[in-house]
Amino acid sequence: MIFLLRHAKAGDRSQWSGDDRLRPLSRAGHAQAFALVDQLASTPFERIVSSPYVRCMETVVPLAGARGVAIEPSDALAEGAPLHEALALMGKHMEHGAVLCTHGDIVPMVLSHLAANGVAVDPDPRWPKGSTWVLETTGADIVAARYLPPPVE
Repeated sequence: MIFLLRHAKAGDRSQWSGDDRLRPLSRAGHAQAFALVDQLASTPFERIVSSPYVRCMETVVPLAGARGVAIEPSDALAEGAPLHEALALMGKHMEHGAVLCTHGDIVPMVLSHLAANGVAVDPDPRWPKGSTWVLETTGADIVAARYLPPPVE
């Protein structure tokens, strides 16, 4: 299984004066990040791969600590990355499972691609901050995409 996670709530983009790649999680975002540990407690995965943006890395830090897994940064999950890079990364991790933390532009591109290629995607797809899409796999194929709401609002 692949767990496609949109980063948790971050500070307001319009209020941030620095490099947007360095914008951290808000207090609510940190609560969401810690709640992911319980939400994904019984899920099987071997890797955690994240956009190198601070808000994505901070989202998966508690999960990585709880699982004893290193976070692997990848530009394929960065904001504005091309779809084919995200898909290639997903393909690389289908056999052993991974949590992939990304942004609000990547998630809908992936879901649209999957739906267009016959994958059963939950109706009314959405991707609020802190939400997860469980991409169920069989061998080298994704066969279904199921939505998990943010663990806390």
